[in-house]
Amino acid sequence: MKVHSQVEALLRSGAGWSLALLAVTAIAGEPPAAATVAAAPAADPPSITYLLYCGGCHLRDGSGTPPEVPTLHSQPGIIEAMPGGRDYLIRVPGAAHAPMTDMELASVTNYLLETFSSDTLAEDFQPYTAAEVAAYRRNILADPLARRAEILSKAR
Repeated sequence: MKVHSQVEALLRSGAGWSLALLAVTAIAGEPPAAATVAAAPAADPPSITYLLYCGGCHLRDGSGTPPEVPTLHSQPGIIEAMPGGRDYLIRVPGAAHAPMTDMELASVTNYLLETFSSDTLAEDFQPYTAAEVAAYRRNILADPLARRAEILSKAR
């Protein structure tokens, strides 16, 4: 199988450009040409970003390990629609401190809501924007668990 075909197979599998470029380097035995790197998209798809920065704690399937690491199933969709909930999802330290751009954090948050909490998302849900994330991110939560409990207590 030619290198080109192997890279195409990786991309079709959803592995992303980063993994495809690493594969080219490993297969060819030398770094990819600068033109190839420059032509690659600037960011991985949100599913890959989720695995890289969120999946270690929240797990690949979003189940987490409650109560220490909350599940991403259903509750985030409920929280997002509650007063103070939308900013809470961005202000939790794991999100606010993640080494992602504001656009990447907006994309991965939209991804996790639409993937793991679609059953509880409000019908009028508006995806997060980079500008919105930037504004929320400046004010990190001191006690995220207490704030989460406060928000969820209003849902009952």
